[in-house]
Amino acid sequence: MQIDFHHGVTYVVARLAGFEHDAASIIAYCAQYVDDATNAGLIRFDNGTVFQRMSSAHKMLNYRNFQELAAHRVWIPFHFLPGNGGLPRSLEPEGGLISKLICRPNSYIAQEMVREAIKCQDFPHGLHRWGVTMHVYADTWAHQGFSGVSHWANEARNVVDGQGKADRNLMNRLKGYFVNEALPLGHGAVLSNPDKPFLRWGYTNGYGEKIIRDNPRDFLEAANCMYQAMRRYLLKDPEAIAPEIPEPDKTIIATMLETITDRSGKVRHKKWLQAIAAGKFSFGEANICYIPKGKNSWKHLALGTEHLIDKEHQVFTYTPSFLASDWKLFHDALQAHHVYIIHELLPFYGICMG
Repeated sequence: MQIDFHHGVTYVVARLAGFEHDAASIIAYCAQYVDDATNAGLIRFDNGTVFQRMSSAHKMLNYRNFQELAAHRVWIPFHFLPGNGGLPRSLEPEGGLISKLICRPNSYIAQEMVREAIKCQDFPHGLHRWGVTMHVYADTWAHQGFSGVSHWANEARNVVDGQGKADRNLMNRLKGYFVNEALPLGHGAVLSNPDKPFLRWGYTNGYGEKIIRDNPRDFLEAANCMYQAMRRYLLKDPEAIAPEIPEPDKTIIATMLETITDRSGKVRHKKWLQAIAAGKFSFGEANICYIPKGKNSWKHLALGTEHLIDKEHQVFTYTPSFLASDWKLFHDALQAHHVYIIHELLPFYGICMG
């Protein structure tokens, strides 16, 4: 998924579920920042303090950058959560490890991840971790059928559009990529088709199965399940029975997912922000923005830097407010999420990727 869903739709769903503006803004910022936190390493301060941050994405999520994209510590816990064949802990899917690693929508693994984040909400970074969790949870719908490792199971051929005709546009765009080297990793074989909410398309996967994808339907289902999870979070009860998104908000979301058809995620995102500002949803008018890097970004507010990329051996000015900054809490949340997924949750399913 792209910024229109991870930031715009996540904010809408959070507000509809009952979060106030400030909390919903944090959740939505974190959900999108998972795709933009590309820097890792040690932060050094002028008073001797240090802070270890981690990345949750690679630069531009670039499928040409196949050496970096092979890093399991980013793709598996943050973008292609293994689905265990859609089966619970006690059952093993046929096909070995790759069948366990392929992402499945709303899998048992994904549901356990959500429940854990609800239980951990009282930590200082609890709300930020919830935003990270919502990113990963939503991606289980968009990235279904693909895995975060380089494997022939990720192959996609005979790609067709919504009318079942060969997708020449995609084939032309693929010519600009190092196909033989970069693919098949993740959904690189179909570029951003899984991430665009308005697309209906299909392909033949590495197993020779014909797959039909209906992104508007899948994205609406993701939004609805996120809404239910948000309700449970507010109740502090991961097992609570939660309703679906009420009408007419659900219809508005469905219509916007299908009818905003701009290829650029940033353009689609702008239209979601305009709808939110105009009071199109039942929670009323609201103004939100997202600044990943540079002036007034979370990083700028925490470290005082407007640079997109840190200089080597850079030393930052320490202020006591750093400890409670959203940027620091986001990175704390990434660490907590990563440790839980890789070292606790996946091993319960017989998956060792640490």
